[in-house]
Amino acid sequence: MAKYVWVNQDTCIGCGTCEGIAPDIFGLDEEGLAFVTLDNNQGIVPIPDDKLEDVQEAMEDCPTESVKVAEQPYEENA
Repeated sequence: MAKYVWVNQDTCIGCGTCEGIAPDIFGLDEEGLAFVTLDNNQGIVPIPDDKLEDVQEAMEDCPTESVKVAEQPYEENA
């Protein structure tokens, strides 16, 4: 089953943990906040199967719990 990822930039502190764990999935924007590079942080593109473990680890290691993973695409990022 596909999974989707989104970063809540309202709570992100830009520590770079997610980017360090999964650089193919996460990046830091011009304000230094994390975002999902797959779909410009929309949460609508499925995570590639070979990256699921990295995304899960990034979610678990995020100090502010800003990395969100779901089984459905995100319709609203709020």
